[in-house]
Amino acid sequence: MKNIFIILLNVVLFSSCGNKTEEKTATQETIETSVILSDAQYKSANIQIGKLERREISTTLLLNGKIDVPPQNMISVSTPFGGFLKSTKLLPGMRVKKGEIIASMEDQQYIQLQQDYLTAKSKLIYTENEYNRQKELNQSKASSDKVFQQTEMDYKTQRITLSALAEKLRLISINPETLNENSLSRSVNIYSSIDGFVSKVNVNIGKYVNPSDILFELINPSDIHLNLKVFEKDLDKLSIGQKLVAYNNNETDKKYPCEIILISQDLSSVRSADVHCHFEDYDKTLLPGMYMNAEVEIKQKNALAISDEAIVNHEGKDYVFIAKSNRQFDLVEIKKGGTENGFSEIATLDGKDISAAQIVIKGAYSLLMQLKNKSEE
Repeated sequence: MKNIFIILLNVVLFSSCGNKTEEKTATQETIETSVILSDAQYKSANIQIGKLERREISTTLLLNGKIDVPPQNMISVSTPFGGFLKSTKLLPGMRVKKGEIIASMEDQQYIQLQQDYLTAKSKLIYTENEYNRQKELNQSKASSDKVFQQTEMDYKTQRITLSALAEKLRLISINPETLNENSLSRSVNIYSSIDGFVSKVNVNIGKYVNPSDILFELINPSDIHLNLKVFEKDLDKLSIGQKLVAYNNNETDKKYPCEIILISQDLSSVRSADVHCHFEDYDKTLLPGMYMNAEVEIKQKNALAISDEAIVNHEGKDYVFIAKSNRQFDLVEIKKGGTENGFSEIATLDGKDISAAQIVIKGAYSLLMQLKNKSEE
């Protein structure tokens, strides 16, 4: 009997809690959306009525990306014939000038190459003299055509050999025109081909490097640009020559004017494309790989807009008051678009046409206070 009583008591308590929860839910779902003012309240609220109007509104498209350098401005430095790194003073971030010596290499093959060139040069003198002599003999028929042709072939072959060796010397920055037996060197210099800075140093002094090894990486910042990621839905809002401003997270107040120079036509797996922008004024503090934000103003003509004073915000949502008859005003939730010069583009959430509606453009905040007080009663 005692157990039955306990069970009945629990059922009653559960039903009571359930009723309270339902009452609470019903109370929460009851939201006042209409307010009626007396003549005195209407006068004190200083209500003014207006309509949506067509205006040119700019919306801001927010993008992000990073600073990039085109391939033609990134230089990988290597040595054509390999060798030991004799000396270098380069460090990442160090600036270099075009024509500046950035490293020195040494190897016995450099000596051998110079020796081969000078030997070939001397031999060319001999073969050239022999060719001229056999040419004169052949003209007077004192020498056979076969001997002359052989001499001619040797002379031309030697010229080719000397020319090839001269080009090899130029590859390692040795001028064949000034090379002689007194200027042989076991080391060669590596020169910077650009004005820029060092991004990577991959070797140390005394290390042997192969022709395929990259010693240093240099960057020419003259054409540094911003690479933005833009989703497919926003691509049609951008165009070549369009202006924008970029900034990084550390200095949000410092804006860098940019111009769109290229829009990729290839979409990635996440349906985004690369948009390349050129900095109007290069700043040396901008480094490749640095992440940036960007703001692009998008013009939208003939958008339906209302004064920002007509829009009220309540619990994170935007509303306007639409005037009805007999001092009645209805609260309507709206979707706010772009804002410019104190006007914002608006539209209803359900797509209802309010272009001809009488909207409260002044005194909307007073109406909202009246509505709150009415809901609390």
